[in-house]
Amino acid sequence: MTIDLSLLPDGGISWADASGPDGHIVLSTRIRLARNLQATVFTTRARDQDRERIREQVVGASREAKSLADAAVFRVEGLDRADRQLLYERHLISKELAGLEAGGAVRPGAALVLGGDIGVMVNEEDHLRMQSLHSGFALQRAYAALERLDGELGARLPFAFHPEFGYLTACPTNAGTGLRASVLIHLPGLVLTKEIAKVLQGLSQVGLTFRGLYGEGSEVVGNFFQLSNQTTLGKSEEELLDHLGKIVRQVIEYEEQARQVLLRDAPSVIEDKVWRAYGLLRYARSLSFEETMNLLSGVRLGVGLNLIKDLGVYTLNKLMIFTQPAHLAYVAGRALADPDLAIARATFVRRSLEDEAGRIRPQAN
Repeated sequence: MTIDLSLLPDGGISWADASGPDGHIVLSTRIRLARNLQATVFTTRARDQDRERIREQVVGASREAKSLADAAVFRVEGLDRADRQLLYERHLISKELAGLEAGGAVRPGAALVLGGDIGVMVNEEDHLRMQSLHSGFALQRAYAALERLDGELGARLPFAFHPEFGYLTACPTNAGTGLRASVLIHLPGLVLTKEIAKVLQGLSQVGLTFRGLYGEGSEVVGNFFQLSNQTTLGKSEEELLDHLGKIVRQVIEYEEQARQVLLRDAPSVIEDKVWRAYGLLRYARSLSFEETMNLLSGVRLGVGLNLIKDLGVYTLNKLMIFTQPAHLAYVAGRALADPDLAIARATFVRRSLEDEAGRIRPQAN
């Protein structure tokens, strides 16, 4: 690994500290604004020298922005694959910018400017993808930080804007506000009560969509869903955020109700599921990432229902992050392709839980 994690403000994972509102159900809130430079070819059609010029302009403007005063700058094409995947696993860059897609490659000029819970991806699908990532359900807080950054960069960079269509973007579905807001939410109660399909179908009927743990193109693991707006044109930023906020609050309420139904109608089944998951994490000798995520989901449900005491959600969030392949390879000093990563993962999980094991005991019937 060549990346220096100490350069990442707050390690780049302050969004996982479980300090935000509804942190036991909502892991994080992300808001992204897509922007492009006026009279400049979109990234996907630009030449290498065009992308380098875009990077220089955006990074130069970022260094002058108060919101990014202490930001770290990473030239993504200068990082090896494991480093790029590590940034992706921390939800700091997209799979496209990291060049992790099948047959994909890192574009010249690709960069990340990171200042705590806000940052800018440079030369992704659009010239700039400004983003704000916060713990818990925090749409307004995340947008306030991003709005300041948008104003600061907009005063220094000529953004492509049309009086009728709003901000112009490489993909027409992002035109208008250029805003994409998403909430990463844990919904095991709705999955176990088999209500999840109805809820997800309802989302599409009100203009929202869902994705997996890593966003677009990723699969749902560990009962984590990313809920986000589908369109950006024809509505203001406030309207988009208000609509998403109302729907997410309803989903949180449905999830809380589903958990209470499980406790009321099948308490022994839920307790067995929760403690079985904890036992496997505590004593397994080999774990795949998908299996780990599913087991962490069961334990997280147990913590949320107060069946497991003295085990913090932050601990579970950190386990979710550091058991991903690139993080595990970094911690264990192994290669990404090491066939023994599953063994190293189980060892890491066991050791991480050892400090708390003495204080966690199943409750007597």
